Amino acid sequence: MGRTRMAWAATAALVVATSAVAAVPAGATTTTTTAKATACPTGWGSLAETRSKATMKPVTNVRTGRDACFDRMVVDVPGTATGRLGYTVQYVDRIHQDGSGRPVTVGGGAVIEVRVNAPAYDPDSGKPTYPARAGQRLPGVNLTGYRTFRDARFVGSFEGDTQIGLGVRARLPFRVWVTDGRIVVDVAHNWTGAR
Repeated sequence: MGRTRMAWAATAALVVATSAVAAVPAGATTTTTTAKATACPTGWGSLAETRSKATMKPVTNVRTGRDACFDRMVVDVPGTATGRLGYTVQYVDRIHQDGSGRPVTVGGGAVIEVRVNAPAYDPDSGKPTYPARAGQRLPGVNLTGYRTFRDARFVGSFEGDTQIGLGVRARLPFRVWVTDGRIVVDVAHNWTGAR
């Protein structure tokens, strides 16, 4: 008798479960309570990136921002079309100022040299267009709370090139892209693409 009751209970449970599934219309979708975290972009590397264009339009500002996947540096070169913006961005052991050869100390576990093929001064008058001093932190840039960036220093501007030292937590993947009037450097928080 005990087996019959157990068999009957199992059959009843199966009928109830089948009825519940059949009650969902064919085109309906179901949702799960577990939300998946969106993955960050991957495929970036840590080798040097270069674009051999140049402009005499000057750098006027350098600013930074944070994203869930990366930290960002933007170098503003207003009035310059995308096709005229050039750069070299690469990891270096140490940054040396163009012209003098003087080393500039940049904090962090790794250092990226951001070289923009544009002066930080007016080519006609020689007056600075970006209020930074060699070896000093970038004006107006506060990296408190950043996951990847640790330090950002103005290295100098010499013969039409501007150098910036970007200290990061470790050697991490980065990408460089341009748009009218801007060069953008994004450094990922990790290699895996996890948030």
